[in-house]
Amino acid sequence: MLFCFPHLQDSCPRTLRLSVIRVAMYAFIVTTILMTACGNLLVIISISYFRQLHSPTNFIIFSLAMVDCSLGCFIMPFSMVRSVEGCWYLGKHFCKIHSSLDMMLCSTSVMHLCLVSVDRYWAISQPLQYKTKITTFKILLFVVIIWMFSFIFSFGVVFSEITSVGLEMPLNPCVGSCALIANKQWAIINALVLFFIPGTVMVSVYMRIFHIANKHVRVISNRMATVNCHELKNQTSEQRERKAAKTLALVVIVFILCWMPFFITIVVDPFLNFLTPVNIFDALIWFAYFNSVCNPVIYAFFYPNFRKAFKIIMAKMFGLKNASHVLQS
Repeated sequence: MLFCFPHLQDSCPRTLRLSVIRVAMYAFIVTTILMTACGNLLVIISISYFRQLHSPTNFIIFSLAMVDCSLGCFIMPFSMVRSVEGCWYLGKHFCKIHSSLDMMLCSTSVMHLCLVSVDRYWAISQPLQYKTKITTFKILLFVVIIWMFSFIFSFGVVFSEITSVGLEMPLNPCVGSCALIANKQWAIINALVLFFIPGTVMVSVYMRIFHIANKHVRVISNRMATVNCHELKNQTSEQRERKAAKTLALVVIVFILCWMPFFITIVVDPFLNFLTPVNIFDALIWFAYFNSVCNPVIYAFFYPNFRKAFKIIMAKMFGLKNASHVLQS
């Protein structure tokens, strides 16, 4: 048996894996980290550089990209070593900081997705009043509130160790372990605050958006039929509405698929006397991290202006001549 710290008697055992499996795990996780960091960095540069992308909605996407890029740069690399080696080599104090930042960034990401859904609802349900009611100042205020709430909640929960009250087992029973264990009450509270409440808001809002989008399709169809417009224009308008609806459906589906297994396990595990294997937890948390890879694809790559911006940035990086193109407003 191998140990994380062979010179210590209370060292945690290392996870025994074949070299081929370890190399494959490192390769896959490094690829995930690079995709997360680079994809969200493209979004950040695009919104910062091109004035045509300066809008309240895109400022939410900018902040969301900052969250996911930070997750890829500052959280995932350390989680990668812990997942592959089965050891935490950076001490208990940095373990708390890492766990706090992990919870903070993940919760901030979820709440940004929730804010995007509410913003899109206002844009679709009240398009005429949207520009006057939803200003850049209000969006930035909501973004600051989300960051502050996530910081206070996450660091407060981790450093106070309130989640371990009443548990017979210590948070980290041996040297080389870094795990956030919650009792039954706090497992439910964390899941509600960080996932189920924002998730319910997202699903409810997007269901309402679907209803409004379908209503718009019917209204457009009736108006075009009344004025005897060409059938081709009618079909084009319906296709645009359906494409928007499919994009929103993809947002909800990816969000739920990535996060729900992890939070269900978080809630159920204390009631099973913490019998869930560590490898299962690692797999679920990386599956949840994968949502940060998908966010720039869903919220940016599906929009023409972002695609143009990405092409210009990539062209400038590789010194291509078409880098001089500008975005159309």
